[in-house]
Amino acid sequence: MLTLDQFRNKNTLIGLGLGQFLSLLITSTGFTSSELAKKGINAPTSQSFLNYVFLAVVYGSIVLYRREALKAKWYYYILLGLVDVEANFLVVKAYQYTSLTSVMLLDCWSIPCVMLFTWIFLKTKYRLLKITGVLVCLAGLVLVVFSDVHAGDRAGGSNPRTGDLLVIAGATLYAVSNVSEEFLVKNADRVELMAMLGVFGGIISAIQISILERNELKSIHWSAGAALPFVGFAVAMFLFYSLVPVLLKINGSTMLNLSLLTSDMWAVLIRIFAYHEKVDWMYYVAFGAVVVGLIIYSGGDTNENEDHLHLAEDANQRQHDEEATTSGKS
Repeated sequence: MLTLDQFRNKNTLIGLGLGQFLSLLITSTGFTSSELAKKGINAPTSQSFLNYVFLAVVYGSIVLYRREALKAKWYYYILLGLVDVEANFLVVKAYQYTSLTSVMLLDCWSIPCVMLFTWIFLKTKYRLLKITGVLVCLAGLVLVVFSDVHAGDRAGGSNPRTGDLLVIAGATLYAVSNVSEEFLVKNADRVELMAMLGVFGGIISAIQISILERNELKSIHWSAGAALPFVGFAVAMFLFYSLVPVLLKINGSTMLNLSLLTSDMWAVLIRIFAYHEKVDWMYYVAFGAVVVGLIIYSGGDTNENEDHLHLAEDANQRQHDEEATTSGKS
């Protein structure tokens, strides 16, 4: 029979493995987007469209099978779909202008944005430790931008500054999307969220493709080299969207944040060994700052979770004492 300690260790190992799998999925989306950019294919909305189709088909089928009324207003999902589509569009578009490494590092801008939005709209309180971690992260992000401006990111793109701004804008929209999803998951249903995000995200993507990317898709010479990155991106995004709630349920947001920061390390390794590119020395300093900042930021969750645990234990202890007192009086 499994002891409690063994069960916890087993969950920890599952969380570590799943976290690194999610990290590799994020890196693979960056890798496929960068490959398409190198081939001259500029269709960011089209890349994300297939992911929304997968979400709509898989989770929509479950929602239809349940035959239950929606737990949240349908127009909330339209707004969420719009924000999510444009976030993906901006970040994928950035690969046309800047490097894989810059995109992966600057995408961390979503963390301080999430903190700000949750503090304003969800009334979440953050400790000084988390705020310190965010400030360290921001220092690393400043170094990335300065490195791109100073060195021109020699192998990284035609206009690194434009690419950096696109990533920051996309990361801000990701933060809006994440906070909205957090609200809907707590007040609605995860499967319903994925299904509606797929449906409305797919519709919005199709409209945007017909307006902005119709000619681009016609000009693509479709081959295995062009089609496989499209499919690979969609599959990776679908798996990522689907598995994040699993990791959150098993190990919480601390493990998720600690796991995803290694995507930057995978990105650097891909750039060095797959692309044979030189990485500016400031990237290593920036990466170190982002890693330290994210560890400090994630460390705040541990303390908060411990406090919640102690409060729960105290409440249980008081309940037991009251029950014992009541029994004694009887």
